[in-house]
Amino acid sequence: MIAPVYGLFYQWQKKRSVEVIDAARETLDLSVYESILDVGCGTGALCAVLHEQGFHVTGIDPAEKMLNIAKRKASAQKAGNPEDKPIVFVEGNVLEKLPFEDKSFDVAIASYVAHGMGAKERKAMYAEMSRVARHKIIIYDYNQNKSILTTIVEYLERGDYPNFIKNVEVEMRRDFPRVEIVQVTRQANWYICTPMEESD
Repeated sequence: MIAPVYGLFYQWQKKRSVEVIDAARETLDLSVYESILDVGCGTGALCAVLHEQGFHVTGIDPAEKMLNIAKRKASAQKAGNPEDKPIVFVEGNVLEKLPFEDKSFDVAIASYVAHGMGAKERKAMYAEMSRVARHKIIIYDYNQNKSILTTIVEYLERGDYPNFIKNVEVEMRRDFPRVEIVQVTRQANWYICTPMEESD
C-alpha cells in the first residue's frame, strides 16, 4: 500500500542519492566498479542514479508493487536513450537465497533496509550480500544521531531501529572482516564492508 507514496518521493530520492554518493566518494569511489546490486531497491531511485552514472545495475525487492513502479520509471528513463543497457529488476527476498551465483556483483548496497530487521535477519542479510558481492557491501542506514520524528516513525513501523543504531558497529565488525564508516548525512552513514572471501 505504501508503494505509491514512495513513488511520489522518487525525484527527491534521486537527488539525495547523488549527494550521498558524492559525500562518500573520498572513501569509496564507486567508479572503479562496474556492476551493482541494490538490495531492497523499492521504487528504484538509487538504481536510476547508479545507472545514469554508468553502472550495470540490478535491483531486487520482495514487493511486487514497488518493482512495478521501478520498472515504469526505468522505462521512461530508457526512452531517452534506448541504447542504454536496461536496469534489471528481480522480485526476491535477501533473507532467502537470491537468484544469483556467488560473487555475481562488484558491489551490493542496501539502503535503509537493515534497521527494519531483527538482529538475526540482519545477520542473514549480511551473509547473503557477502555471498553475491565480490568487492564491497554498503549498508546505507541510520547512525547514532536520532531525531524525535524518525524515532516516532520507526516506532510506528515496528522495526528494530533502536537496537540497530545501538549495535550496528558491533554487529558489522562481527560479520565482516573490515568495516569503514562514512557519515553521508546528519542521520545516516555508509557502512562500507568487505565481504567474506573477497575476490581480487
